[in-house]
Amino acid sequence: MLVHLRGAVWQIDCGGVNAYLADADVLTLVDTGTPWHGATVRTAIREAGFEVADLGRILITHYDIDHVGSLASLAAETGATVHMGAADAPFLMAKEQPPGLTLKGAIQRLTDPFVDRPATDPELMADGDEAGSFVAYHTPGHTPGHTAYVSDALDAAFVGDLVVEDEGELAPSPWFISYDTESVRESIHDLADRAPAVDVLGMGHGVPFVEAGSVRLAELGQRIEAR
Repeated sequence: MLVHLRGAVWQIDCGGVNAYLADADVLTLVDTGTPWHGATVRTAIREAGFEVADLGRILITHYDIDHVGSLASLAAETGATVHMGAADAPFLMAKEQPPGLTLKGAIQRLTDPFVDRPATDPELMADGDEAGSFVAYHTPGHTPGHTAYVSDALDAAFVGDLVVEDEGELAPSPWFISYDTESVRESIHDLADRAPAVDVLGMGHGVPFVEAGSVRLAELGQRIEAR
């Protein structure tokens, strides 16, 4: 389901997980849903008034099956440039296995067989790297290479699974789906401190904020610091 958030930014509600579409310098998709959401994403692109072939860039926040599941087919169909945090890219391309001694890594290993691999390696994004109007912020904890993408021009930040939303409240990525909860908390503070103020805050799970998104993230940082 396609939801217009504001300006040239849309949420693609895949049912339990979100992808996002943004008409920046090129049409950009943030995350891709599960392997079974390819049709949902394609339909949403058309409902937003574009053709699937218009897709020029795919930004991946992190390696998880519900965020990279439809990546290979969409990249192959459109030739879109794929960008991803350096520490997660080896998992996507099956050059390394997630560490099986953590619960998160074990879950990723179990889902690995269902992930199609793109034909070419993604462009690696380090902290501060740019892709059009998007600036990458390395936000590790949920996964080692977790990356948020912030566009001042679009007034939007896409933060993947750094946080989750439930009934209007934000919470850090919980321990049972994160590699390192302390790093998650540090990443929340770091992103809130360094990123420009934006209204739209799009997370992987939950209802995105369309006003004062950065304020809500900063408020979360204050709450977890006070505990």
